[in-house]
Amino acid sequence: MKRVSGWLIVIACFISFVGGVPAHAMVKQRVPALQPVGRLRMLNDTRVHFVHAPKHYAHTKHVVTHTIKSSQGASVTFKTKYLLPQPGYHHQAWGNPQSLALTGRYLYVVYCPIAWHNRGRIVRYDVKKLAKLKATATEFQHTYAKHATAKEKRLRRAIKVGPVFTTGHGQSLAYDWHNHHLYMWCDREKKPRVPINQYGYIQQISARRLKPAYQIRFRLRRGHYAVPGGHVLAFDKAGRAYFWSNPAGYRANIYQGRISRHKVSFRLTHQVLRRGPGTHVQGIAVNPHNNRLYLVADGSIASLPIRKLAGRGHLTAKQVRWTRFASRREFEGLAFTTSGHGYLLTNHDPEVLRGNRVSW
Repeated sequence: MKRVSGWLIVIACFISFVGGVPAHAMVKQRVPALQPVGRLRMLNDTRVHFVHAPKHYAHTKHVVTHTIKSSQGASVTFKTKYLLPQPGYHHQAWGNPQSLALTGRYLYVVYCPIAWHNRGRIVRYDVKKLAKLKATATEFQHTYAKHATAKEKRLRRAIKVGPVFTTGHGQSLAYDWHNHHLYMWCDREKKPRVPINQYGYIQQISARRLKPAYQIRFRLRRGHYAVPGGHVLAFDKAGRAYFWSNPAGYRANIYQGRISRHKVSFRLTHQVLRRGPGTHVQGIAVNPHNNRLYLVADGSIASLPIRKLAGRGHLTAKQVRWTRFASRREFEGLAFTTSGHGYLLTNHDPEVLRGNRVSW
């Protein structure tokens, strides 16, 4: 009997590891999470230019730092802040980062290796410790290298590696400025941009354990209008949640809502942008310094004032800003500090770059 019980424990642990049985509580919301969809207004955002994703993304050259400059629209320049560690802890696959979140002292990055399919892990970087240790971008990249120097090995003290869990695509880790919690969608996919089912899943992430504390399952549906869930996520200072989608290709739908312990509620804002920033929905971010919402695609970012989304909306074309970048890098996420500095996550020799302007 003891032997059988032991095998049952082993099997249960294995199933939990591969994502078959969640180790956290799930709340199944019965009421629709989507508010009634009213009359929509197509906004001809003439300042935005739709940018097609490149057929092949550029990899970085082996230099100490890189620069991504704006080539059209609102001016901003991003320069390398951190070359993320490669390889990862115990030679783990840290080569496919999907999103990032900033909480002041900590920088969180979600890694979802392609071969893991809907699973990944969160790694937390203590930026204050990194600053104290005076780490260069290259030293940080070599933290877990086979021939790491003594200083590079000391940088490991600033890194906490989370467990593997079911992340879905993983492009949505976000910090709620109001309640100081981390959240992300669990958008599992059959293949890229094809959801496994029509349910939406939001999970709150434990900032200490770096894994889900609980999950809410719901349907974003009202009448004949339904969406399976979001792909990206952001919060403003009042705790309102946001995501955007491009169901018609070029256009951009913006959703605003609330996430609590037992309930999720979103509404499709009344303005539909005639031109979204680009092919792939790669990120969304709120800049608390200027209270603008940023929609991220590859090499292209559009932004708009949050207050103009209230009620039936009062957004005008002149209030929408846009920036095109002279880059073929894959943009994976954007996050802002309280002072308004943007941190851009890029893939293919992953790194985090810091913007030089607090409002753009």
